[in-house]
Amino acid sequence: MTTDPLSTTPAKVGVRNPDQVEQAFQHLEAGAAGPNQQTQYARGALAGYLWALGRGEPAPITARPTGGAPGLEAMTAETEAATLQMEDSTQRTVPRDYIHGAHDALAWVCGQTDIKPMAPH
Repeated sequence: MTTDPLSTTPAKVGVRNPDQVEQAFQHLEAGAAGPNQQTQYARGALAGYLWALGRGEPAPITARPTGGAPGLEAMTAETEAATLQMEDSTQRTVPRDYIHGAHDALAWVCGQTDIKPMAPH
């Protein structure tokens, strides 16, 4: 999402600003960097963050191309698609834990929750 260069309003990624999303991505990536830490959940969450920041194509669940950073509507739709796939295994295109991680990251970015995905302990 771009902003007017004369505006003092910070850019948003969902309801979070890009710095918040980047910080969440870097924190999770650092915590999940070990060979035993790279879970499907962490992979999904990292993919969700990258896609929200416009650095990952296509969308992590539906594989829809977005041509850059998705808007709030596209991220909300992707979160809903993840929910459907978690609830109905016949709809699943990737492992359930990956879907759960992408869902949690996008739900946080969209402001549906205040809980960010964390690296395993």
